[in-house]
Amino acid sequence: MDFKRVVITGIGTINPLGNSKDEYWENLEKGVSGVDLITNFDASKFKTKFASEVKNYDAIDHFGRKDARKLDRYAQFALIAADEAYHDANLENANLDLDRSGVIWASGIGGIETLVNEIKDFAKGDGTPRFSPFFIPKMISDIAAGHISMKYNFRGPNFGTVSACASSTNALIDAFTYIRTGRSKLFITGGSEAAINEAGMGGFISMHAVSTNNDEYKSASRPFDESRDGFIMGEGGAALILEELEHAKARGAKIYAEVVGGGMTADAHHLTAPHPEGLGAINVMKFALEDAGLEPEAIDYVNVHGTATPLGDLAETIAIKKVFNEHAYDLNISSTKSMTGHLLGAAGAVETIACLMAIEKGIIPPTINLKNLDKRIDSKLNLTPNTAQKREVNIALSNTFGFGGHNASIILKKYKG
Repeated sequence: MDFKRVVITGIGTINPLGNSKDEYWENLEKGVSGVDLITNFDASKFKTKFASEVKNYDAIDHFGRKDARKLDRYAQFALIAADEAYHDANLENANLDLDRSGVIWASGIGGIETLVNEIKDFAKGDGTPRFSPFFIPKMISDIAAGHISMKYNFRGPNFGTVSACASSTNALIDAFTYIRTGRSKLFITGGSEAAINEAGMGGFISMHAVSTNNDEYKSASRPFDESRDGFIMGEGGAALILEELEHAKARGAKIYAEVVGGGMTADAHHLTAPHPEGLGAINVMKFALEDAGLEPEAIDYVNVHGTATPLGDLAETIAIKKVFNEHAYDLNISSTKSMTGHLLGAAGAVETIACLMAIEKGIIPPTINLKNLDKRIDSKLNLTPNTAQKREVNIALSNTFGFGGHNASIILKKYKG
């Protein structure tokens, strides 16, 4: 098949490091931590009292009181990120074929805040079923894609992807596939998550998945460090405009980078733990490289899944060494989750934007809070510790791995015509 070329022409985000793409990148480059004490709910009785929340956010400022009540927080983040990307790509002035323009949006959990609130309200009553008519439309994890499509009248493919923390990378790869096979011209794609509430935090705490380092919470997200004790819950969303190259050129669009490959695999191993030899991670990077028609030596930067879990970080570094061999030591590798926390189903889209900006700016965002490298991790790997590094980036790879053994990798290339 003669594949079409696919490019990225717009980006938008709201996340713990910034309420816009520019603010996000500025803080990534500076190595700012987005972690703070939880304000979304009273966490005083929880083992973990901190998270990476979106800052300076009031839904009413964006949607008004009436419409804000109809949208779960995760869908609010989706609409905000999508709107920035839409305008960043100048789509308001484009003559689009709306029947060939679609939305693929990801969320690992969806409207869990709505679910929690509705059940709490029911439990307070006398057993009489009184639920909001917006309960189900606010909660379901596909509804963000529906809202985005209705806002912009996009009538092409429209659905949600759910693969835990690999969800939004899967969404990007799905959009990439639709465009390069000629079935669509343009997508708004990405993901959003808003699970910093009693149930979301309580569930992950009970699994021993999140850090409990309340004494040093600002620096508790410590990928690769020997003192790491779990990830930091994050929230927010990120959107990207993926577009067929000739379509983008015809309307004079700015092109951030080209999407050249993607891979998806399963560990087929454990509910939450990675394959101990990194088998799924090895395969997903190999498949992404094969899909892109690239040798491992072509990659300059790997934005790792890097959640700061004891097993996950080690397995990913083992996988990188097996895929890249000696070139592993020439790579820049970093975990931006050290700054943003882990945005679950939205992580892949947020981190893909970090890769895009690294390509555009020639700056690798750091892995902060890395003071004492885990002795089991190869010290010769350049994990971009604590400070951003300047480097020309022609090709970047982003990894995301999810509970259930879901793995997804996407490869971006500097656009050169």
